[in-house]
Amino acid sequence: MSEFSAFVLTYLPFLLQGALVTIEIAAIGIIAGSVLGIFIGLGRVSKNKFASRTSSFYVWVIRGTPLLLQLFVIHFAIPSMFSALTMPPFVSACIALSLNAGAYIAEIARGAIQSIDKGQMEAAWALGINNRQAMWRIILPQAFRRMLPPLGNEFIALIKESSLVSTIALYDLLRTGQQIISSTYRYMEIFILVGAIYLLLTTLMTSLVGKIEKKVSVFE
Repeated sequence: MSEFSAFVLTYLPFLLQGALVTIEIAAIGIIAGSVLGIFIGLGRVSKNKFASRTSSFYVWVIRGTPLLLQLFVIHFAIPSMFSALTMPPFVSACIALSLNAGAYIAEIARGAIQSIDKGQMEAAWALGINNRQAMWRIILPQAFRRMLPPLGNEFIALIKESSLVSTIALYDLLRTGQQIISSTYRYMEIFILVGAIYLLLTTLMTSLVGKIEKKVSVFE
């Protein structure tokens, strides 16, 4: 067995543990962000001025500021204002990724909702269905199907962006790699392994998104 192979076998399990943390926070971010994003997206298309303006402001702030800054505000700034509030790195990471994803998914949701033919809503009115029922029972199910491919792309982006959580001492894939480097000084080998794992994760997700797009296109 070569020296490199022995090195990989020794440290790969630790990197895979870090990769699991990366997947967990990205999955939580996309799930929570989807729920938040759909409600924000509904607010964006709402005729209620308060809901529309509040939702637009949220999207404007989150999309206009770096994820790293949002992560620092949640993990460092907010707890510093409230001494009784302690936030573990994992929780801070999940909140920051969810809020960030929510803003982008809100725009995906808004576009999907507005892409549905207005005749669908008019037909619902003709059947005596009010706006809220029509939105939840008729418009959103169709819009959600159109949201699936871009949601997959957002998940892929979130996997890569999650590397920023290493800055708050959360042992994700990148932070675990950095920790191993600090004890072995094997920069090239570790960064190659970390990059390969990220590439594997994003490739698998890209393949999954491609399959979803094909299935969605069949029903359209």
